Amino acid sequence: MDNEFELRKFVAPEFVFGSGARFLLGRYLKNFEAKKVLLVTDQGIVSSGWLDEIIGALESEDYEYETYSNIKSNPRTEEVMEGARVYESKRCDVIVALGGGSPMDCAKGIGIVTSNKKHINEFEGVDKVSMPSPPLICIPTTAGSSADVSQFAIISDRVRKVKMAIISKKLVPDVALIDPVTTTTLNRYMTVCTAFDILSHAMEAYVSNASSPITDIHSIEAINLFSSNIIPCINDLDNIQFRSNLMLASLHAGLAFSNASLGLVHAMAHSLGGLKDLPHGECNALLLEHVVDFNFSSEPERYLKIAKTLGINDLNDKYGLINGIVNLKIETGVNRTLKEIGVDEEDIPELAQRAMQDPCIVTNPVMPKISDVEEIFKNAL
Repeated sequence: MDNEFELRKFVAPEFVFGSGARFLLGRYLKNFEAKKVLLVTDQGIVSSGWLDEIIGALESEDYEYETYSNIKSNPRTEEVMEGARVYESKRCDVIVALGGGSPMDCAKGIGIVTSNKKHINEFEGVDKVSMPSPPLICIPTTAGSSADVSQFAIISDRVRKVKMAIISKKLVPDVALIDPVTTTTLNRYMTVCTAFDILSHAMEAYVSNASSPITDIHSIEAINLFSSNIIPCINDLDNIQFRSNLMLASLHAGLAFSNASLGLVHAMAHSLGGLKDLPHGECNALLLEHVVDFNFSSEPERYLKIAKTLGINDLNDKYGLINGIVNLKIETGVNRTLKEIGVDEEDIPELAQRAMQDPCIVTNPVMPKISDVEEIFKNAL
């Protein structure tokens, strides 16, 4: 970060933000001259009622559609491939993703599989996608994953027990219809888990070695909105103002990390989630302060700016920020240890090895050795 204004590329979809954004779906389907829509969602969204609402909107405008909802909380390679078969066999021409990060990532996977005629595993890594997806419209129902605006997709390979990171600007959706109303059915636990995804996205983008003055604006605003709304929101889950502010925080964090990438928290969280099949936001939360402890000396000014934005009073050293994060985790109830979620010390060498191979580690402010990553995992036990 020596030259503040070195060349940086910034990618983002067209997005509409605000209450009622989801009802603009028909207008965008018309823009894409859609004939048949593949609706990609999951059972949680089916039971929440949001799917019925979207189907009603499609039927009122006479759009044909096929629903694919066989998606688990960490979307799997076989679910992507099955969805691609449905897309092709039902002759769909537009994909609409409705849900959190899992349906949106799965929809991205379905799109590139159908356009490139390859298995999803062949896209693992950075810039491995040659043909863009069919038109993709995302309607996010959680404030956290930001898959609706990012060039990332995370797909779980249960055979290898890894989470694959697929990164390509061809994964950026065409349109995101970001409607905070859809987050009102999230329970307290999922609201907290996804909110910690916002915080870890924003923090990692801010200290990333690929950050820029443009991504910094989005990172800091995401942290600001997170810190001033997370506690009020979990104490008043039906409050649309708090929900909207967290959704806006998610948007800012997504624009930041999609363009500045991430770091060691996510590399380790992908490894952890791949092995233990855990919610991604909670994996981030469990590791966050331990990675701050390791990274702090490489970017002290930036970490102190994060502490100040979080409203932490003790700004003298890294322990003010670390204690602030720990206290926030205690207050929100995501203060479990790795041991409590089933990680043993013998798991650590494999977890560290996988984290070292994750593309997110490349933009961490300091490149760790495998022994460093093992030590961080041990500290989080």
